[in-house]
Amino acid sequence: MSLAEFDEIKYDHSTKRLDTPSSYLLKKARKNPNGLDELRQSMKSATIYVGNLSFYTSEEQIYELFSKCGTIKRIVMGLDRFKFTPCGFCFIIYNKPEEALNAVKYLSDTKLDDRNITIDIDPGFEDGRQFGRGKSGGQVSDELRFEYDASRGGFAVPFAERVGSGSSNGGSGYGGHRHSRHHGHFGGRRGRNDYVRPPDAMGSFRPPEQQDEQDDDNYVPQ
Repeated sequence: MSLAEFDEIKYDHSTKRLDTPSSYLLKKARKNPNGLDELRQSMKSATIYVGNLSFYTSEEQIYELFSKCGTIKRIVMGLDRFKFTPCGFCFIIYNKPEEALNAVKYLSDTKLDDRNITIDIDPGFEDGRQFGRGKSGGQVSDELRFEYDASRGGFAVPFAERVGSGSSNGGSGYGGHRHSRHHGHFGGRRGRNDYVRPPDAMGSFRPPEQQDEQDDDNYVPQ
């Protein structure tokens, strides 16, 4: 599908237009048979999408910033679909499409709560879009993040998966990658019965049989 009217370079301007769809929307439109119509609708819509928000940014803060570009009719906060808590995005519905485009032009990449927010045109809000689409209930982008982000819930990936701890079925590391027990030692294979226990907390090694016997010897009746 051709998006020439949005991809065309305008040589009558000295710089790139600011009120155009983002590269994400263009990529999404190419995969959708109705993508071109949705882009045209977005350019005439009074709704914008705001992303990369802090989980702790309030609706009042958003209103104070975005009301500088026009009259706001409604703000829809993005919510975790399981916890119903803010998860880092929102929809802002202006009174006029021109006001929405002004917000895209003048407020994109603005810092709010020490975060550079992203703003994009939107074809219009529909009920249900306010919930995150990730498996955990939040945004998919947070589930793909490994670094710590205090303003977006800390670590998105569970600790056990980040450090690569093993599981009972031989899994180890993030994504459930499995390692065969035969590959754990170089130069030879070890079976299940050849497992050697590591030293205890004091650094001394005791086989399981000796440990049980010693525990019985040290038993003092009450």
